[in-house]
Amino acid sequence: MSSSSDQKLAHVALLPSAGMGHLTPFLRLAALLTARNVQVTFITPHPTVSLTESQALSGFFASFPQVKQKQFHLLPLEENSVDPFFYQMQLIKSSCHLLSPLLSALTPSLSVFITDMTLASTVIPITQAISLPNYVLFTSSAKMMTLFLSYPTLAGSKALDDLDETDVIKIRNVELMPKSLLPPPLLQKSNNFFKNSFIEDGRKVTESCGILLNTFVSFELESLRKINDGQVLERPPSVVAIGPFPPCNSEKSQLQLTWLDDQPAGSVLYVSFGSRTALARDQIRELGEGLIKSGSRFVWMVKDKKVDKEDSEELEEVIGHELMERVKEKGLIVKDWLNQDGILSHRAVGGFLSHCGWNSVMEAAWHGVRILAWPQNGDQKINADIVERIGLGTWVKSWGWSGEMLVKGAEIAERIRESMGNESLRIQALGIKEDARKAVGFGGSSDKGLTELISMWKHF
Repeated sequence: MSSSSDQKLAHVALLPSAGMGHLTPFLRLAALLTARNVQVTFITPHPTVSLTESQALSGFFASFPQVKQKQFHLLPLEENSVDPFFYQMQLIKSSCHLLSPLLSALTPSLSVFITDMTLASTVIPITQAISLPNYVLFTSSAKMMTLFLSYPTLAGSKALDDLDETDVIKIRNVELMPKSLLPPPLLQKSNNFFKNSFIEDGRKVTESCGILLNTFVSFELESLRKINDGQVLERPPSVVAIGPFPPCNSEKSQLQLTWLDDQPAGSVLYVSFGSRTALARDQIRELGEGLIKSGSRFVWMVKDKKVDKEDSEELEEVIGHELMERVKEKGLIVKDWLNQDGILSHRAVGGFLSHCGWNSVMEAAWHGVRILAWPQNGDQKINADIVERIGLGTWVKSWGWSGEMLVKGAEIAERIRESMGNESLRIQALGIKEDARKAVGFGGSSDKGLTELISMWKHF
């Protein structure tokens, strides 16, 4: 006979940060927990930044009525000039003192509260005050987390100041990564929101009960070892790889891309730079030239503004009439948010020109689609480095960060042809797909990690 503690259900609340890159893994984790008989309360900061976030949330709650929704009304701050998504993070952080009564009032009482790593510095003190176990979902790679955990020490010691771009960053004599991979705000001498938050959250996350990662052991074995063996921090919190997170049933595309159904298997390149990256107009047009010259079929998601609510121009205005007409011969261009997972899973899609946001990397791994990496900002060079090392794709390092140089269409075309014609890369990507499925399958490393966590949470 099982004990009462074995029969007790864990009750988990989740709080994401701003932007689809942070919201998507939280929604997928919520669905994953629900499927494992965990009671889930999803806390939604209100208002959201983008229309895409609002639609993702409404679709999720329609598909998962068993998940409780609690709106977290954010207090206004004086307007400033920062990135709208960073501003939303500031709003959430400044409103966090309102969380305590909200969390304490939930019934049944919570077992665990899972928050985004960008909220660690303000949320963890609150959960500590009410004796609520707090876990952090790190929405990037394990390799990025080695930097996240070590950066407060590095910044405090001025260890980065004397390094050239080719020099390797070390912590406690352990090599982490070349300096050239770091997000530029972390290398600025002056303070900025990203850098300050990175230090504060990286320091505070060590007081969490554990860190969850949307990755899998065979994909990031070296970085996970460095963290869990105490090489990065002497006494790190437990770090558990539980990914890749499978897509939710609620992730339906607004557009039915029947065009894809008529294309040969593996012939189409999917082009997207995520929900936040808006390329400059001249770069958009060079990219269009490159796609045409490559000779490859393609689906191209064009983004002209950082926040979708402001993206009102017609495609022809963004791309230009002449280029628009030429593009139609071989490809499909869209400006609406697409169900990326649905596209990558399509038999016609054989390549992905990507900024290497971590959700995109995991989706490509899940579906075995090779990547041509073009990092734009943030953690994306670190992620592109992982993609190249593991054999999921290639990375043109000379293209730099977004806006550093205008990459010409002829070079883009050449790199697309190389990537789409690389048979060994295609085979390697399919092998990674198999590894990803094994990790989350019964008895796989990610399946075991999540099973053990839930079992532990039932006793909290």
